[in-house]
Amino acid sequence: MVLLSFDIEEFDMPLEYKGEIPFEKQISISQTGLEKILDILKKHNAKATFFSTVIFAENSKLLIERLLNEGHELASHTWFHSEFEEKHLLESREKLEELFSTKVTGLRMPRMMPVNENAVENAGYSYNSSINPTFLPGRYNNLKVSRTYFKEGKVMQIPASVSPNFRIPLFWLSFHNFPLFFYKKLASDTLKKDHYLNIYFHPWEFAEIKDEAFKLPGFTVKNSGKEMIERFDNFIFWLKSKNYSFGTFQEFQKQIES
Repeated sequence: MVLLSFDIEEFDMPLEYKGEIPFEKQISISQTGLEKILDILKKHNAKATFFSTVIFAENSKLLIERLLNEGHELASHTWFHSEFEEKHLLESREKLEELFSTKVTGLRMPRMMPVNENAVENAGYSYNSSINPTFLPGRYNNLKVSRTYFKEGKVMQIPASVSPNFRIPLFWLSFHNFPLFFYKKLASDTLKKDHYLNIYFHPWEFAEIKDEAFKLPGFTVKNSGKEMIERFDNFIFWLKSKNYSFGTFQEFQKQIES
């Protein structure tokens, strides 16, 4: 099963690089990208999971309702993208459920940051996908963590996919910067070894973000916008040609626990 997921959030990445972007533009860029994503998924009849901050969801109700109506899953990306308190675990889950009358069972922390697993369990989540089991200088050092899903207390941990050999991450930056044929090879190797693929993206990748005011480094904007739409469409078509199925995290969890 292919687990496509998207962290839908206010596009505040320029602030990490001392760039400038007003809040309204943070939201509108992500909204534009989310529309593009939903169009591609609808075209291919592929289901996905969307981890949303409350801030983005409150400002994008029609888009969240659309993704739910089209059979996708809504999960929590906490309350804000760049500010976190432990209480946001429970508060964000309850708020998303209240806003959209849907059951929220999954969590992904912003920027895959570490989180107290007891707090995650106590907040009522049944799965957490906040681990990138690889080494990335300055960001992750999770080489001792399981590559594949495992149970921690009552919570199923579903790490992002990395290749069986050398733990090459298959996350969004790899998709943008590797030649597409090489990324497909890594994805194919992972699917053969693990029988599932867990890869994540962001809506702003599908929008135009090559603005000098954002001060984003080249590796973050390479193959973004129209190029990303074309690459992603190509990739989904390729997966379908190989007869891989697409599912939500909730569906995947039921499958592995049955």
